[in-house]
Amino acid sequence: MKRILFCFTFVIVPAVMFAQQHQLKLWYKQPAKEWTEALPLGNGRLGAMVYGGVGEEHLQLNEGTLWSGGPVKANINPDAPKYLAAVRDALLKKQDYAEAIKLAKKMQGLYTESYLPLGDLYIKQQLKDTAQLNYYRDLDIGRAVATTRFTSNGVTYTRTMFSSAPDQVIVLRFTADKPGQLNLKIAANSLLHHQIKQNSRTVMALSGKAPSHVDPVYYNPNNHPIEYNDADKCTGMRFVLKYKVINEDGRVLADSSGISVNGASSLMLLVSAATSFNGFDKCPDKDEQLIADSYLAKAAAKPYATLLAAHIADYQKYFNRVTLNLQPPAKNTNAGLPTNERINGYTAGAADPGYESLYFQYGRYLLISSSRPGGVPANLQGIWNNEMRPPWSSNYTININTQMNYWPAEVTNLSEMHKPLFGFIKDLSVTGKTTARQFYNMKGWVAHHNTDIWAISNPVGDKGQGDPKWANWNMGGNWLCRHLWEHYLYTNDKKFLKQDAYPLMKGAAEFCLNWLVEDQNGYLVSVPSLSPENDFIDENGKKGEVSVATTMDMSIIYDLFTNLIDASKALGIDPEFRAMLVAKRSKLYPLHIGKLGNLQEWYKDFKDVDPHHRHVSHLYGLYPGSQISALNTPAFADAARKTLEIRGDDGTGWSLAWKVNFWARLLDGNHAHTIIRELLKSSLGAQEDIHHGGGVYPNMFDSHPPFQIDGNFGGTAGMAEMLLQSQLKEIHLLPALPDAWGAGDVKGLKARGNFSVDIKWANKKLVSAKISAQNAGLCKIRTAEKIEIKGVKLKVQQTSKGYVSSFTAKKGNTYVLNAL
Repeated sequence: MKRILFCFTFVIVPAVMFAQQHQLKLWYKQPAKEWTEALPLGNGRLGAMVYGGVGEEHLQLNEGTLWSGGPVKANINPDAPKYLAAVRDALLKKQDYAEAIKLAKKMQGLYTESYLPLGDLYIKQQLKDTAQLNYYRDLDIGRAVATTRFTSNGVTYTRTMFSSAPDQVIVLRFTADKPGQLNLKIAANSLLHHQIKQNSRTVMALSGKAPSHVDPVYYNPNNHPIEYNDADKCTGMRFVLKYKVINEDGRVLADSSGISVNGASSLMLLVSAATSFNGFDKCPDKDEQLIADSYLAKAAAKPYATLLAAHIADYQKYFNRVTLNLQPPAKNTNAGLPTNERINGYTAGAADPGYESLYFQYGRYLLISSSRPGGVPANLQGIWNNEMRPPWSSNYTININTQMNYWPAEVTNLSEMHKPLFGFIKDLSVTGKTTARQFYNMKGWVAHHNTDIWAISNPVGDKGQGDPKWANWNMGGNWLCRHLWEHYLYTNDKKFLKQDAYPLMKGAAEFCLNWLVEDQNGYLVSVPSLSPENDFIDENGKKGEVSVATTMDMSIIYDLFTNLIDASKALGIDPEFRAMLVAKRSKLYPLHIGKLGNLQEWYKDFKDVDPHHRHVSHLYGLYPGSQISALNTPAFADAARKTLEIRGDDGTGWSLAWKVNFWARLLDGNHAHTIIRELLKSSLGAQEDIHHGGGVYPNMFDSHPPFQIDGNFGGTAGMAEMLLQSQLKEIHLLPALPDAWGAGDVKGLKARGNFSVDIKWANKKLVSAKISAQNAGLCKIRTAEKIEIKGVKLKVQQTSKGYVSSFTAKKGNTYVLNAL
């Protein structure tokens, strides 16, 4: 084989790529009035929403570990295991679904805690003329820098801001193009209980304590949903927010009201914050003051240029790995519009593939900004929240939403950002082992529908107040295990598989082995079983939600067993356990096709209460699983297609994002693009309900409604899935390319097997590709056209779905292929 000398690296970036990335901006001609118009900055821990006001700049701030509550308490509901047999009897023998609901409620624990806002920073600026001349603000996602610029009374003022991961501070620089024109008053506030102190002439501190408990916004049993308990040292973590002015000229003075700056030409403002969080299972007792002071002092010793350069280098090390260029139509008049106007034009029907590629990269920006190694995972709103009782507690909802946050991590070359989730799964396995024992008298570990920074794993619901169709669903941990396996598939990291993934996957499988029982036909079934947040109409015309062997439950268990079997083979361990899994898997209740030709969602072919329900949980085997595929299981793929047709193309933001991935897996690029147009439309004026929500806010945040970040991440993953798939142990190039993306190129995507992939296409056909092998091994490439790789002898198989070309790749080689 000829060794190809040109080999990709994804840290050294060509000048052309820099030019492309520099154009990746959200920009506006006016300040933000609403939170969903403000622009997000983040370093994985410190988040800021920048409003860009003229007379008053406003930064709404977050710190990723600031939550209510404390470590999970044991023995929340000691009677819970008593009801399992009764629930199973009601379902398997009596088919009394109403009774099953009543009994399931008796097996619930407490609700999760809530992610909280840190505070608000206000910078009032004295201006002689408040008229906005040449106003401009942007978020450059190629550099992770926000800029606000305007002219007042002949003076141009510029504010530049970023959240630095290397220095762990938020940095703001204020400049005026004429000397001595900056006159500012800087002050902070918080919705949490707090005190404000002057630390020095240039430093202010806001410190306080989080609530000991916050009820979910949808649960209001009393008049005190936010509780503070200063006597309990294990709940209500402490926090501190500090800010320091570093001026080059002018006068700076701090007092109890904040910091005043007069007559400056430029200055730097550093923002540091920390909490006392010390891990999911410990009382929050870290010294937050010491942590915040340390970050602030180290950053203050560096000039602005050094801080900025370190920030950009660190960020672009990840972001610049992938570029996406979707060539615009001949007349794309919207490309030069401000982002809010561009969204409106797209909503009105304009073709704007550049906006679609911006959305793709925005998802990558948000993941880098909200999930960094060593930190906690991105929650339901990433790290950005401005409410004391945020929607759904801004927690970790693990019946789809948390998982969706990390769908783009591996395929869009951000594997490192996946790591916080792995650490969290390990935490969850610890509390989950207690939950398995205390709620079910079973081995292994289990996690349900909701969790939080404390890794709560029990069925939520304040011991009987939760709706079982979401509260009692217990496959969340099993689903999260797919992320462990995916990371191995993409990286081939056997050390990670052996030390981290395999033990966690095995513990989850041990619970499943305890949980499964035989039905009257000898199949192993999950009982009780839910299809998250959905319900059915039984044979007697009655509404039900707690069932037996829902397709989602059985698909997740099948997936876990299959992945664990493959992991055991890869590591060469546990042959007896592997053999048992193979035997148990063969007895799992199988997939069924319903009378409408759809994939059956329930144990029986029940009717839907809501045929257009936002959840399409029973298609788990299509995506993110691989049990169903258009290539290998066409009958079930057709049933999945029918299911999606019945569900319809409406939905909330995250639901639309999931549908993009479904249609991509069905190899229907045009339908996937139809959903993308729904996902990326303006949410303003849309019906805010569970069917007709979706779209984006002016800052391109996904609208559930309200804001949920999972739609952004799921949309990015779906676009990648349209361009590259590898779940079937082959690299499928352009599997679901829509007509709207007739020409373009993508660089730096990852395929399973640890391959990096570049693709170029024109006239909806593959032109060329480059595949870089980070590991040696068999490489299969599926294409619509026949290909060649110079110097490589390919084994080619022609199928009804195109060509499959295979060869043995050598580690470190890059293979250039061309379509014939």
